[in-house]
Amino acid sequence: MVSSERAVADASVLDGWFKSTHSGGDQGECLEVARGHDAVPVRDSKVAHGPAMVMSVASWSAFVEAVRSGSFGA
Repeated sequence: MVSSERAVADASVLDGWFKSTHSGGDQGECLEVARGHDAVPVRDSKVAHGPAMVMSVASWSAFVEAVRSGSFGA
């Protein structure tokens, strides 16, 4: 299990990774999120053994909402 607001050095030790169905898959800019944890692990889909950022559910929800609303620009 992972706790909120930290990093995991090797994301492959966590299970439940998935990529959004909205991901084109070939642009090389995809994130994966892992289900089944108390917090939300996020990793670069191209680097399965690289680090994962782990955040609280509330932080992840705020990030997703900011992306949806265009807060980050193009």
